Amino acid sequence: MPLRFLTAGESHGPSLTAILDGMPAGLSITPDIIDKELARRQKGYGSGGRMKIENDTVQILGGVMAGETTGGPIALLVQNDDHVKWKGKAIEPMTSPRPGHADLTGAVKYGFKDLRPALERASARETTMRVAVGAVCKHFLAQFGISVGGYVSSIGEITADFGDMIYEERFQRAEDSDVRCPIESAAVQMRAEIEKTMHGKNTLGGVLEIVVLNVPVGLGSFAQWDQRLEARLALAIMSVQAIKGVEVGDAFANAKLPGTQVQDAMALDGRRSKVERLSNRAGGTEGGISNGQPIVIRAAMKPIATTLLPQPTVDLASGIEAPTKYERSDFCPVPRAVPILEAMVAFVLADALIEKLGGDSINEMKPRFDSLRKATLDDLQMDNVPHIFWE
Repeated sequence: MPLRFLTAGESHGPSLTAILDGMPAGLSITPDIIDKELARRQKGYGSGGRMKIENDTVQILGGVMAGETTGGPIALLVQNDDHVKWKGKAIEPMTSPRPGHADLTGAVKYGFKDLRPALERASARETTMRVAVGAVCKHFLAQFGISVGGYVSSIGEITADFGDMIYEERFQRAEDSDVRCPIESAAVQMRAEIEKTMHGKNTLGGVLEIVVLNVPVGLGSFAQWDQRLEARLALAIMSVQAIKGVEVGDAFANAKLPGTQVQDAMALDGRRSKVERLSNRAGGTEGGISNGQPIVIRAAMKPIATTLLPQPTVDLASGIEAPTKYERSDFCPVPRAVPILEAMVAFVLADALIEKLGGDSINEMKPRFDSLRKATLDDLQMDNVPHIFWE
């Protein structure tokens, strides 16, 4: 069975929920493991007032007994602390759609009489439960030595140069930074750029990098279009609110170069008779399959659409052109988006690993993981004879 999840709940409703189905039995999991990731989602320079109200903690309502997954659906719940301000109160009509949001498209699609139902479900508040689900998936991957991390590489016009800094150091330094940028000189400039944007009553976007380390060769497939690993990753990344672009490896830079400067040349490590790559421009996948290199994904996050500075729109009730009304939001959500994208990548990798290994429990999977074929000459014995493939 494939790994899958659903989320439910509204931004200002009583709670948010998720069901994660397909997680194997025997994974030790406690709320504090999930709460740690939820806390990461709430921290970041440029956050709005909502994050000062909420103190997200998870309740595990099903699928875990005596601290271990049972193999059944895992039910997760996070309360909305802000709900008390909305419960039982008549809410002012919302009839002027904000450019860049799902207000107008949602009203057209579902026939809403007020724009708030679209806002409530389309809101990035929903990503709380994605992070909760992703925390379980990250913990699952860690049982096999696979780690997922991320950081901010640019905000607005400010771009960090990572040089040859190893990924593990990037992850650690990012967590020590309130803009989640590993390079302090760039972080200082990013902070100033966010501050300037806040004073200008505007919003700011940027680019994030998510990296997966110690991925085995062979996850995904080229057999069908929807089984390709990078396609599954791109779908997951693009499903996150305000993400408008994605690349695997150096995709956009590679598009400007001749092929001989793009492909990752192979060489033989004589000590282990292992075929290795001398670079990782492809970003860890070839032909829809993981190749054992770090999986590197970059995502472009647009400046979110809710701005203190009014934008032109149309009041659908009066039919008169009018400026937008401000709805509480972040000024720069890019630092807070790192754990959200990590969660989505972890979900895809966990699904691909479960698909590869099979089995209903962690104890079944670990021996299978250890016996996976690797890119060694011993595991790739060619018979080196002609074959008739079609009669």
